[in-house]
Amino acid sequence: MMKQYTGQNVMEALLDRLDYVFREFDNIYVSFSGGKDSGLLLNLTLDFQKKYYANKRIGVFHQDFEAQYTVTTQYIERTFARIEQDVEPYWVCLPMATRTALSSYEMFWYPWDDTKESSWVRPMPDHPYVINLDHNPMTTYRYRMRQEDLAKQFGRWYRQSHGDGKTMCLLGIRTDESLQRYSGIINKKHGYEGKCWISKQFKDVWCASPMYDWSTSDVWHANALFGYEYNHLYDLYYMAGLKPDQMRVASPFNDYAKDSLNLYRVIDPEIWTRLVGRVRGVNFGAIYGKTKAMGYRNLTLPEGYTWEAYTKFLLDTLPARLKNNYVKKFNTSIEFWHKTGGGLEEATIQELLDHGYNIRRNGVSNYTLKKNSRVVFIGKIPDHTDDIKSSKDLPSWKRMCYCILKNDHTCRFMGFGPTRQQQKQIDLLRRKYSKVGN
Repeated sequence: MMKQYTGQNVMEALLDRLDYVFREFDNIYVSFSGGKDSGLLLNLTLDFQKKYYANKRIGVFHQDFEAQYTVTTQYIERTFARIEQDVEPYWVCLPMATRTALSSYEMFWYPWDDTKESSWVRPMPDHPYVINLDHNPMTTYRYRMRQEDLAKQFGRWYRQSHGDGKTMCLLGIRTDESLQRYSGIINKKHGYEGKCWISKQFKDVWCASPMYDWSTSDVWHANALFGYEYNHLYDLYYMAGLKPDQMRVASPFNDYAKDSLNLYRVIDPEIWTRLVGRVRGVNFGAIYGKTKAMGYRNLTLPEGYTWEAYTKFLLDTLPARLKNNYVKKFNTSIEFWHKTGGGLEEATIQELLDHGYNIRRNGVSNYTLKKNSRVVFIGKIPDHTDDIKSSKDLPSWKRMCYCILKNDHTCRFMGFGPTRQQQKQIDLLRRKYSKVGN
């Protein structure tokens, strides 16, 4: 979609969007992570609500992932203490499955796992509005559910607990953070009355990103202009030499935090020692996260191995659950390239033929703009395709090996889109709960 510019600045546009949300929706809550974007959105929304909709009380939802910098916890504590009398506070500390990209032993770890209380990174927050296993009004919660499902099901429960009116969750998501977020927001297929920044979750449950067109500079300018308090972790990041687009407040075990996990050693060594004991393999990930051992840059093959043999060797070193996860995806990919084929540019097809690859055309691909020819590989999947320069989207055992070394449990590097996998899970949940709450 082509960008369209208006005569408004981003602040004016945000106020118009907030006014629309407050007029259109019965129940409104802000999702507050402790980062700069959600923190600013929370402050701006509260100021707007007090000025224009004083009689409309909003909720504040914080999904606590247990493992985080001490300074982040302190900021969240101060924020809730400041606003708890003016909002409906919800601080959620329930066990949930959270993907880890830093362990070869575990696909998920479980914040606030009640079976591992002795190894929690920090104590459970102690406030009357904390939601945990001992105090859980969330009827839509399932034990150890996925973290993204928990966030969505909170919205469903919030609607039910507020009289089943139209419910809105406000998110501090911005499109300039990544192309994935840009494509996720600029999509009117599921929008509300043609508004691309609003998307549907369930019946009468929506989420909106009213700051979607803000830049990082806009965020910091607004914080300075209005004198809002923010998470001072960003000051520590700045002193550590990070660029603004590298500064993220996220779970230390996910994809985004992989490069900066080692900062915990310097910024918060006490938390670091607890992180190492919380998820197996994290110390290895922190030490080797940007080296050849994790599959970055030019990985070299151990002497005496082919990529196929090395991949199978690595598979045999993994726990059964992880091994089966990879094997299933690898077999799916191999079958796809043998029977269906991927859409490739003519230049790539010719290069494959020139280098002697055994391939054939298999119709056209409806998933490519130019209706490229689908190409299948005859016989064994190549050990590697390093000699093909025109495309990286080719099957090989080396590509599979990279997934294992990078702890890429979803095999995104091989073209398995995480959104496709998540969509299947969402569709199953929708069918399962289609008649609940309607």
